[in-house]
Amino acid sequence: MLQIALSDSPSSSPRLCLFGAAPSTGNLGVSALFHSAVAGMFGTYPNADVTVFDFGRDSHPLDVRIGDARYQVTAMAANPSKRLHRMDSLATMRLMGRMGGLGRLLNPGVKAIHESKAVWDVSGGDSFTDLYGVKRFWTTMHPKLLTLEQGTPLILLPQTYGPFQDARLREIAERAVRGATMAWARDQESFAALKDLLGDAFDADKHRVGVDLAFGLPPTEPETTVLEPKAAAWLQETHGAVGINISGLIYLDPAAAKERYGFKADYKELIHGLVRGLIERGERVILVPHVLEPKGNVESDPEASAQVLAAMTPAEQEHISILKAPYTAAEVKSVLAKLKWFCGTRMHSTIGALSSGVPTAAIAYSLKFQGVFETCDQATAVSNPRELDTREALASLFDSYAERAQAKARLNAALPKIKKQVKAQMHAILHASSL
Repeated sequence: MLQIALSDSPSSSPRLCLFGAAPSTGNLGVSALFHSAVAGMFGTYPNADVTVFDFGRDSHPLDVRIGDARYQVTAMAANPSKRLHRMDSLATMRLMGRMGGLGRLLNPGVKAIHESKAVWDVSGGDSFTDLYGVKRFWTTMHPKLLTLEQGTPLILLPQTYGPFQDARLREIAERAVRGATMAWARDQESFAALKDLLGDAFDADKHRVGVDLAFGLPPTEPETTVLEPKAAAWLQETHGAVGINISGLIYLDPAAAKERYGFKADYKELIHGLVRGLIERGERVILVPHVLEPKGNVESDPEASAQVLAAMTPAEQEHISILKAPYTAAEVKSVLAKLKWFCGTRMHSTIGALSSGVPTAAIAYSLKFQGVFETCDQATAVSNPRELDTREALASLFDSYAERAQAKARLNAALPKIKKQVKAQMHAILHASSL
């Protein structure tokens, strides 16, 4: 049993490292995990010394604004580079980690990991798998193995596990979870996958099911103007507005969506039909990009949103607005909280809305949505375009829209338990981190 007590001293400054939640990415889902982990740590230890590894090229202080509070962490580079002369290469960090004191002296990343109370690792929420290729697998796995090799406690924060197609890579993943001091899954389906990886090493005290960290992300009012004047006015009126998140990856490259995710429905037609159908029902629609990549990047939600707007008639465009970047995950959550209904394709956009009590539908490109929505008693709001054709998927979304009042009541009943679970799992994570 884990019997480590939390320090009672608010002035203590425990050292902690965080992997798999890089603050420099344009993916607000990853950003939400970063902000949620930081909020959890500083909420108990306001003077904590936190190093977060990202994909930059240097080490620098980073100011983090969450709610009304501001914190400072150290952002440190850790990259999947094959240029072994670079100190930020993950492969180099592992090699230097095996050199003992000399390696720690020469490599600041290894030193930070070795001297930390624990390393928290969230794998971007859903990257603990080999489905995204060998390079991404090692980008996700090197930090875990490096932590274990340094003898530092490894805490796997709530995330998904698997699937694994390559038996050799699965063995490496098994080694990481078996060596972790604690490992959390973010829903029951992920928990089953975690237990399968652990086999006879499963320990109910160390290996637990929780909820996604982003359910605990505090909303933060934007520092800059992210809403167009007409959209700001909509949110002040009784009638309000609805929101839609469009995945740039799927909208801008529909052929890849069919190949990678096995879509039966036509995503472009589905989105266009949803926007037009909502306008026909008298709604004003705010498009909410959640991966903020620039135009020309196939991942760009803002570009996909702009293309949807351009596809509408001038009359329809009057009822549409696009949220204007830049903004953080915590800031976009404050906007999502003001909507009366939301539909998202990026999972963390839906978590931002669900955790704010907003009835939400998902266009689910993978199985990971189902477990999260079941946690919130919203399982019927998941529309699966891999099994439904365009017409059926659209009908499913409009069913969710029509039943939003009932969904909101179920969500309001489920959220207190979820928020209590967020606090309890963070407390347990801090315990396991020897703090």
